[in-house]
Amino acid sequence: MRIVAPPALMLAAVLTLASLTMHNQVATAQDKSAVSASRAVPVKPVAKPAGLTPEMRARAVAKLPGASPNDVSATPIPGIYEVTMGGLIAYVSEDGKYMFSGNVYDLDSQVNLTAARRNNARARVLAAAKEDQMIIFSPANPKMTVTVFTDVDCGFCRKFHGQIADYNKAGVRVRYMFYPRTGPGTDSWARAEQVWCASDRREALTKAKRGENVTVKGCKSGPVIKSHYDMGEGLGVEGTPAIFTQNGDYIGGYMSPTDLVAAVQKSQASAGVAGSLK
Repeated sequence: MRIVAPPALMLAAVLTLASLTMHNQVATAQDKSAVSASRAVPVKPVAKPAGLTPEMRARAVAKLPGASPNDVSATPIPGIYEVTMGGLIAYVSEDGKYMFSGNVYDLDSQVNLTAARRNNARARVLAAAKEDQMIIFSPANPKMTVTVFTDVDCGFCRKFHGQIADYNKAGVRVRYMFYPRTGPGTDSWARAEQVWCASDRREALTKAKRGENVTVKGCKSGPVIKSHYDMGEGLGVEGTPAIFTQNGDYIGGYMSPTDLVAAVQKSQASAGVAGSLK
């Protein structure tokens, strides 16, 4: 998987959201290696205690543009609050003066508390995404669903799509969203727009992934590619293909059909997910 520069987003008050995204992506790797126990032990959301008043929550995000008091939750650490924005998690002091990003671990249980909360946040964002604004390849009776942020020109994305029939045969439903790594105004972005403008988007995507030219006269894709790209940034996409499970687990980049099925099953089992997203 090729790495792209961390995206810059909204939290520019104390840290830029680019910094927040970078730390969250480092955390993704840590989640999978150092603290695998975090997946094996479901973590219940921390309830807001009676002492966490609306005024206290408002003060905690007063210096964070785009954040709402409703985004603030308590943590097990006195004087430290959690702020959830999209698929990202950060922590602020109760006076709203300090913010940091990273993982909070319970050393007694060896559980990464942040990982479960971050996955829950991502899952909500992905569940709210409209499927008529995606390109979907699905078997007749899918066993599981993944959302894949893809770049038309990415080599590993092309390798992944070259096996799309095998993923479908294995029961995997693939929801594609665009993430041109080079950003707006580039050739990759323009090619993504051409695919979206095509009357048969599935066929157009397959042609584009083979390196064939896809051209639609008068193409006006509207805000779709931008909305995909912004969502990818908000979820912390760091390269393509970026594969997310139903429960918001960012399981990485390219993997074979067999490995992908195993990774999704492991993610679902650890999160206690019954069934699949249909």
